[in-house]
Amino acid sequence: MAITFTDLHTEAGLGSLEEFLQGKTYISGEQISKDDVKVFAAVSKPGEGFPNVCRWYETVSSALAARFPGVALGVKIGGQAASPASAPAAKSVPEGDDDDDLDLFGDETEEDKKAAEEREAAKKASSKKKESGKSSVLLDVKPWDDETDMKKLEETVRSIEMPGLLWGASKLVPVGYGIKKLQIMMTIVDDLVSVDTLIEERLTVEPCDEFIQSCDIVAFNKI
Repeated sequence: MAITFTDLHTEAGLGSLEEFLQGKTYISGEQISKDDVKVFAAVSKPGEGFPNVCRWYETVSSALAARFPGVALGVKIGGQAASPASAPAAKSVPEGDDDDDLDLFGDETEEDKKAAEEREAAKKASSKKKESGKSSVLLDVKPWDDETDMKKLEETVRSIEMPGLLWGASKLVPVGYGIKKLQIMMTIVDDLVSVDTLIEERLTVEPCDEFIQSCDIVAFNKI
């Protein structure tokens, strides 16, 4: 159903538009349309007494400025209003044809559609790159001998912190001759944590090597 506004150059007309725009961003729907452009063309910049109209006016103005980036020098349109007697009879416009009266945006061309599709594809590809995978890793951490304090060994392991590393459940597993090894789970962000680097540069060097003899990867699963 067509929406009708009258006398938008008067306070009464702006008042009706102010009431209509309560809770709305645009005249029709959730995106700017030709309806907004037509009403915009009929409205002078509103005053502070019409906050909804002001907000809508600035939104449409910004959209049009982005569409037409050229520098405007300013245009004044003069002329004397015709008297009612000499005014030509208004031409009736069939409903549905009014969208062609003022078309600042024009029809979307094949080039526009292709460019939009390329931008969307690039956006999706970029978002996929940002999504980094995760892995669940089970480590065997072996002590030097049966006299190694396994509680301190585990505390030493868990003291290692780095972005993308989360330590999980653990347990002590008998190896033989009274020696136990620590089995511990960890979750890693693949792009941030290298298990080999973690073992070679953190777990088996000072100060960790006071308790840890070696580490082995028991299981490595993508999440």
